[in-house]
Amino acid sequence: MRTSNISLREIFNEIPLAKREETRLSFAISNRLDALMREKGLNKKQFADALGKRPNEITRWLSGEHNFTISTLAMLSSFFGQPIVSVC
Repeated sequence: MRTSNISLREIFNEIPLAKREETRLSFAISNRLDALMREKGLNKKQFADALGKRPNEITRWLSGEHNFTISTLAMLSSFFGQPIVSVC
């Protein structure tokens, strides 16, 4: 078996900065949703039912890989009564 001398940092640095930021923001949104769901005591099924969504859609949202639309973020902010993201 061959081993590589490429470090994880070198691999990470090859990822374009914009893609790294996109990934960071996606996970921040999913973490925020998870925290707000826990605050309200909602599991995925309860949350999905309250929004008229399917539980597998909520799973995608919480995966950190979903590309949210502005309208979905606005709907979620309204549902929780607080912002999902803030713009400075």
